[in-house]
Amino acid sequence: MSTVASFRWHTALDELPKDAWNALAEPLESPFLEWDWLVNLERSDCLNPEQGWQPCHLALSTEDGQLLAAAPLYVKGHSWGEFVFDQQWAEVSHRIGIPYYPKLVGMSPFTPAIGYRFLVRPELNERETCAAMMKAIDAFCKENQIAGCHFLHTDSEWCKTMETLGMKPWLHHSLIWKNNGFQEFEDYVAMFKSKQRNNIRRERRKAAEHLIFKAVPGEEAPDRLFGLMYDFYERTCRKFYNWSHYLNREFFAGLARKMPHRTLMIAAYERDGGSDPVAISFQVRKGG
Repeated sequence: MSTVASFRWHTALDELPKDAWNALAEPLESPFLEWDWLVNLERSDCLNPEQGWQPCHLALSTEDGQLLAAAPLYVKGHSWGEFVFDQQWAEVSHRIGIPYYPKLVGMSPFTPAIGYRFLVRPELNERETCAAMMKAIDAFCKENQIAGCHFLHTDSEWCKTMETLGMKPWLHHSLIWKNNGFQEFEDYVAMFKSKQRNNIRRERRKAAEHLIFKAVPGEEAPDRLFGLMYDFYERTCRKFYNWSHYLNREFFAGLARKMPHRTLMIAAYERDGGSDPVAISFQVRKGG
């Protein structure tokens, strides 16, 4: 690397310039490494040390401030919000006297979507840059007595690069639906047993009798719809799963202000009801 550059650690992503960060993040398939998404998590206070998430981002910059590479990272004292479920590893580590926390985690928080990777300028040698970043991360962990470093839900090609640098891959559950060549909904239903197919069709007919569904792009959605989305999200977590709802109302309001072009809501309205939907499905979109 001919340009004189150095590493710096940042405890808030808005310490780094938005345009320079997005120049590295926007070409990627994942929308969850973009500046507005990650900053919104921090500014809405979904992430803070009291909740066990300390932003600690690594940036490689030139002397005149040009951003060459970066990695969104978080120091954590627990495993909640990762959707990897490594608590058994933590328990075994405790039993044999090896610390498991605090750990340094690379991921988009609360987002079990494949695609995490270091952000590197395309003209740089990616493997060499990643190797330099790992050296900085190792030094940081040793200096601050951090037990380990994990990268979660990684981009598959980037994962191969990191294996060559000494990282060990691990497999875990991931809930991903893929369209296996289905041209219409009946193609999908054909996968199920007869009783299941009949139940699905009956439920859909019943819903169609009472509900109207509308796809609402974020650019066209009123702020109130983002607020209702939070209400449904919080109520569903509390009623059916008793999970902690990691995202708050301010996070959804931030999406309405800063990332409407990345959002899409499928809203269900009663045919004979009022103006507000009775259910909403929330999507984040990018590319195709």
